Amino acid sequence: MKILVVGGGGREHAIVWKIAQSSRVEKIYCAPGNAGIAEYAECVNIGVMEFDKLVEFAKEKQVDMVVVAPDDPLVGGAADAMEAAGLRVFGPRKNAAILEGSKAFSKDFMKKHHIPTAAYETFDSAEAALDYLETAKFPTVLKADGLALGKGVLICNNLEEAKAGVKTIMLDKQFGAAGNRLVIEEFMTGREVSVLSFVDGKTIKIMTSAQDHKRAKDGDEGLNTGGMGTFSPSPFYTSEVDEFCMKNIYQPTVDAMRAEGREFKGVIFFGLMLTPDGPKVLEYNARFGDPETQVVLPRMKNDIVDVFEACIDGTLDKIDLQFEDNAAVCVVLASDGYPEHYEKGFPISGLDTFKDKDGYYVFHAGTKLEDGKAVTNGGRVLGVTAKGENLKKARANAYAATEWISFDNKYMRHDIGKAIDEA
Repeated sequence: MKILVVGGGGREHAIVWKIAQSSRVEKIYCAPGNAGIAEYAECVNIGVMEFDKLVEFAKEKQVDMVVVAPDDPLVGGAADAMEAAGLRVFGPRKNAAILEGSKAFSKDFMKKHHIPTAAYETFDSAEAALDYLETAKFPTVLKADGLALGKGVLICNNLEEAKAGVKTIMLDKQFGAAGNRLVIEEFMTGREVSVLSFVDGKTIKIMTSAQDHKRAKDGDEGLNTGGMGTFSPSPFYTSEVDEFCMKNIYQPTVDAMRAEGREFKGVIFFGLMLTPDGPKVLEYNARFGDPETQVVLPRMKNDIVDVFEACIDGTLDKIDLQFEDNAAVCVVLASDGYPEHYEKGFPISGLDTFKDKDGYYVFHAGTKLEDGKAVTNGGRVLGVTAKGENLKKARANAYAATEWISFDNKYMRHDIGKAIDEA
């Protein structure tokens, strides 16, 4: 088979790496790819939103499957464009990807179908939002309606912070058009858990759980980021939680989307809060998470191409999805200053150390090749992942592996999974 993967970050590197293990695959293309992906795939200089060029390339190379990984092209209709051209595509159509594309849609959807989530209100004007906040309980959560690279969520502890947040999102448009509408929702307390799932329109199969660290600095201080590290599995995701979620959240989501004429095929990412009142949905994503993918796929036993095909063909019920009985931790090596201002273009050394180390992986996020050498090219540069027999061991292995890599401006959190590790 020939497969084209759309995207160029750490998530896509993990997906390409997993696809490369399939005996069914002879050639992988990736658009646009990055320095790490280039080891497994032929990188093509086409942007993720250039649908016409992607379709033209896929047809010219006679690819057997297109895997659309990032949120922007999925919400923009990349899967529809591929399907219209007669290509087999893994990823939801535009009318299903709205589950992530609009926070207002997903909140209304959950309310309508009695899927547990936080109480909320939606606003189209800053004035109305500010009026509402005068009587709101604090802390409260402000969410930009559209896509904002995982950063359009503000937790406000008092009225002053909330007013500033409305200005940031709706008036200053710090997250662009994503802030044209605003969702204000109740602040939930509890453990946060990420659960990825494969969906074929009717059947849903849950992958292993994970937990992300969004804040830039140790101790969950600093600004929200795309994710500074993650671990899998979450010790709080018990069989009881899984059973409750399958009955009240997972299957009802898939069934309701199909009933609304929005059949979902691909990956649904459930962001859950395990509250004192039971699990509730924080958010949906319509694709693999980043950096959750970097800890989930190394633990997955199945040939991922078989699973992709089952999702496309509606035969997921025949797949026995299996994961290793161990743990994995991913520590993101970022450029100092991320997510605000940072320099790039620094040479990266130590990448070859991973080549002969079983259970250790380095997934490229913001890198590019210059004169055949990898250099930094983004805020999140690399995801260093390691497995271990338990979380404590995996964490120790991952942090040891971060020392193998060096580049100017290297920055990371030192407490990924620490609270769990010490619990």
